[in-house]
Amino acid sequence: MEGTENTMKEFFINEVLRDYSNNSKDKETLKKLSFYKNEKIDQPIIYIGAGTCGLGAGSDKTIRKTKQYLLEKNIDARIVQTGCIGLCSSEPIMDVQLPGHNRISFEAITEDKVEAMLDAIFNLELPHENPIGQFIMPDNRSWEGVSDINKHPFFVNQQRLVLKNCGIIDPVSIEEYIAKGGYKSFIKTISIYHPEEVCQLILDSGLRGRGGGGFPSGMKWQFANKEISDQKYLICNADEGDPGAFMDRAVIEGDPHKLIEGMAIAAFGIGASKAYIYIRAEYPLAIERLHLAIQQAIDYGLVGKNIFGTGVDFEIKVKMGAGAFVCGEETALMQSIEGKRGMPKPRPPFPTTSGLFGKPTVINNVETLSNVPEIIEKGKEWFASIGTEKSKGTKVFALSGKIRLTGLIEVPMGTTIRDILFKIAGGIKNDKKFKAVQIGGPSGGCITEQNLDIQIDYDSLLAVGAMMGSGGLVVMDEDTCMVDVAKFFMDFIQRESCGKCIPCREGTKRMLEILESITNKPHSQTNKEALERFKGIMQLEKLARVIKDTSLCGLGQSAPNPVLSTLRWFRDEYDAHIYDRKCPAGVCTNLRTFKIDVDVCTGCTVCSKKCPTGAIIGAKKTPHFIVEDKCIGCGSCEEVCKFNAISVV
Repeated sequence: MEGTENTMKEFFINEVLRDYSNNSKDKETLKKLSFYKNEKIDQPIIYIGAGTCGLGAGSDKTIRKTKQYLLEKNIDARIVQTGCIGLCSSEPIMDVQLPGHNRISFEAITEDKVEAMLDAIFNLELPHENPIGQFIMPDNRSWEGVSDINKHPFFVNQQRLVLKNCGIIDPVSIEEYIAKGGYKSFIKTISIYHPEEVCQLILDSGLRGRGGGGFPSGMKWQFANKEISDQKYLICNADEGDPGAFMDRAVIEGDPHKLIEGMAIAAFGIGASKAYIYIRAEYPLAIERLHLAIQQAIDYGLVGKNIFGTGVDFEIKVKMGAGAFVCGEETALMQSIEGKRGMPKPRPPFPTTSGLFGKPTVINNVETLSNVPEIIEKGKEWFASIGTEKSKGTKVFALSGKIRLTGLIEVPMGTTIRDILFKIAGGIKNDKKFKAVQIGGPSGGCITEQNLDIQIDYDSLLAVGAMMGSGGLVVMDEDTCMVDVAKFFMDFIQRESCGKCIPCREGTKRMLEILESITNKPHSQTNKEALERFKGIMQLEKLARVIKDTSLCGLGQSAPNPVLSTLRWFRDEYDAHIYDRKCPAGVCTNLRTFKIDVDVCTGCTVCSKKCPTGAIIGAKKTPHFIVEDKCIGCGSCEEVCKFNAISVV
């Protein structure tokens, strides 16, 4: 077995990687590459989505059941655990590829469906469950009546550059990655380019940081490249902490070698020989696959000393963070890597001048670095031709919330919010009315119906009080309370504040108190407390502006955004909470008022027995009443009433 592995390694190193510029391979080499691309196979392959979303949907049980099935049927087939292809709402996803046939994909294959599905496929029949689609492969037989997976509504409007391998290849197989062209961009870079040329190429491509700020990546690289130092560092920021964001995790779980290759190219461009991947410890699967991929790259001579005889050195380490949101800020992140408490530092000096351990440092996020191999391979003009005038390339988004199809998508910059929500994601769940989409997480803002046709790019989003952020899209429908949304994000930000500066530490706490006061019934308030409550509400917007203008780091400066955005677009909901003391969406439980219809109530006493505060009174077999001052709006009475006598008013 060891001899076979060595022969395979020699083939990829000598026949593929060293020959990066030769596109006309000999027939034997092309045949081997076709095998590792899984285009021509000699045994069935069963692909099962085993990213975090797939495992959460039960794919681990699907895998066990599949192994049991193959053993019982004595079928010699290979099981490949892939990352997430993006269609999270359809997990567990299983693909089957038979020799001579196209690979075909099925959704929601839980353990109870495995046997029937595989029985049908191995008999060359389609199971009752509708397939997602088939992967069209050269010279392979198609499945009749099954469309190309790329024509599925979820995929047809996407342009997958960063995600092109996710859910397709085995993420822990460096051979599959190389067979699909992986690491050739890195070998090309260190063989024919000077570091300055790499920085200029990335600058000319128009690639901007995908972590939120949108700073030109090539310019940042140039700043670090020009610094003279005995040591420089590259850091990949994989510490995505936004609620509703899971892009970086999915990319690493599904295609870790693309990130490593992008980091290797970036490190060469800035003159860094050492790199760190800063990733939160809550991502155990991503961390495991990173470690495996790094070791494979070391074994193939792609990481280490004097790479491929070019004199280039590159060392990479994984640093696990404790999940502090503030460590997504680059100066706090570097403090954490150094073993200190993650707290932001004033700038200047900027990291490109004095960063990690006082040395010039470049920090990019996972998506930014994963774009780099594609740019090197296909050229700066190709990348610059995608997107808008000032926002080039594609953007990965995580879709969640009240949407039919949740998951991970990648679309060209300039795609409208409407197209994402109603063409790709299939519209709002249960035919409810769209209300808003929160973009950019706690640091972002809301996009409302009147702005649905806005293009996704850095400048357009800022114009309506939102921001690109890392790419989380949380969709809300008519049943969502926007004051409650603002309170949720403010609670998150207040707890995640590092406490270093007063505006963020105290200001966010005060803003949260104000939001809590307007979502609670002021039954027990004195006149003084009621006056203070009203004054606080009047100061909410002013307080938000002060925090935004005076906080030390990006966390504090963007902390009031959810409040400012919801105030701007949904002031009527705030007014209803403040003046009418009602939640129009019926979400804020402490503002809900329940009433018993005496004409319908039978006096069965079930509601009074369930009421936790004793707010329901009445004799048996006679209509009951709710004492409003005692009611906490929990809704237990409405849930247990069998006669629909209780309703929210």
